[in-house]
Amino acid sequence: MTHLQSRLAVARDRYRRVRRHQVGDRLSVRGRLAALEAEVQENRQLHRRVAELTDVVAELLLPVADRDEERMTELLAAYRANL
Repeated sequence: MTHLQSRLAVARDRYRRVRRHQVGDRLSVRGRLAALEAEVQENRQLHRRVAELTDVVAELLLPVADRDEERMTELLAAYRANL
């Protein structure tokens, strides 16, 4: 096999691999997009949960004199209900 034939064979092989990945990518793009959307939704839920916990902790860490016992009981009840 000459040098030119060898390079041509390599180029054909690369072309076939690229085409195969392009077709495969088109088929899997919807699946990857669905997975990413699910992960984004999960992140949103986690961020909301962290925000809720931050609110509860902030309320509980207030000095005793400033603490509203009724509000604290309400927040803790809401937190426990979400578990």
